[in-house]
This record gives sequence, C-alpha cells and structure tokens, in this order.
Amino acid sequence: MTENEPALVAEPQQVQDLKRAQAINAALRDRSIVLVGMMGAGKTSVGKRLAARLSLPFVDADHAIEEAANKTIPEIFAEHGEAYFRDGERRVIARLLKERRQVIATGGGAFMNPETRAAIAERGVSIWLKADVEVLFDRVRRRSNRPLLHTEDPEGTLRRLVEARYPIYAAADITVMSRDVPHEHVVEDVISTLERWLALPQPEDPQ
Repeated sequence: MTENEPALVAEPQQVQDLKRAQAINAALRDRSIVLVGMMGAGKTSVGKRLAARLSLPFVDADHAIEEAANKTIPEIFAEHGEAYFRDGERRVIARLLKERRQVIATGGGAFMNPETRAAIAERGVSIWLKADVEVLFDRVRRRSNRPLLHTEDPEGTLRRLVEARYPIYAAADITVMSRDVPHEHVVEDVISTLERWLALPQPEDPQ
C-alpha cells in the first residue's frame, strides 16, 4: 500500500456483527442451532441467512434425508409411508447433531419425535419459528412437495397439524415469530433472542 492509498477499514456494523457472531459461537460451544416449526415457517430461508451471519455451516435435514435415501421426500412417503420416513428422519438428525456445530433446519414433524427432542436438547439449542396459520398456508399452498397436504382440504389439514404440533413446539428453548417481513428482520430477531437466552450483552446494552 502506498502512502496515498486509503486504508481499508471495516464498517462499524460489520465489526459489530462479527463480534456478536464470535460471542454467540463461543457461548454455544459445540452445540448446534436447530430450527423447528411448521412447513412454510421459513426454516430454510432464515437458517441459511442465520448461518451466514454466524459463519456456521448450514444443513437442511430434509435434503440430508433425500441424499441418504437417494429419493425425494414425496417418493419416500409414496413408496414406504410416513412411519418409515420418520424413522429415517430421526436417524439423520441424530447424525447431524454429532457432526459439528452448525445451523440445522428440520422438517415440520421432526420435533414431534421424543427421541429427536431429547437429542436436540442434549446437543443443540432449539429455536421455534412460529407463524400464524394464515401466513403458513399462503406460503405453502402453491407448492406440490408437501405430502401431508395432499388432501381434499389442505388448509383444514394444516390447521389440524398446527393444533397438534404447536404445544410440542412450545418446548423449544427459544420462540421467534416468523412473519411477512424481509428474512433478514427475522434473522436479527433470532440473533437478539439467542443472545438473551445465552445471557450475552446485546448491542444496546451497556458494556
């Protein structure tokens, strides 16, 4: 660098984001962040952005299941049934939790399994992305890769799933509302709530 070249200085926000990520990762130790919630809650979209903010790997458990089975999830459901899929889901998530610290997005039914909940409690921090049923249905109704919604009344099916699953999701360590705002806003909500749960100072807190 010559004396006339300006020094490259990181933006203050970038410095702050880096310090927050480092503090969260240190507090997590070897635990993963596990996103749970209904289909359409934004677990994959938020999870990818959260992982980028924290400089962690990201994995979608559904994609890992498809890779392990060499079949799509609709194919697994059609050929083997839901019970077979759920057993594979349980085994894949247990493996992912043992691999390394990362952000894991789980399928909507994964957290319903007691063994999976216990494994997540032991090796991760669970974050429920909670969304109103109207928001969920608006997001998923145009997609064809949701086997559980292949019914004559998909909205009614979704409402019944919400009624059954929300009391279980409520056992997650952290709850963050997933709403119709840019994904980065939800990611910031997740980070702020995670900092509070880990008892870390937040940017507005006195140092």
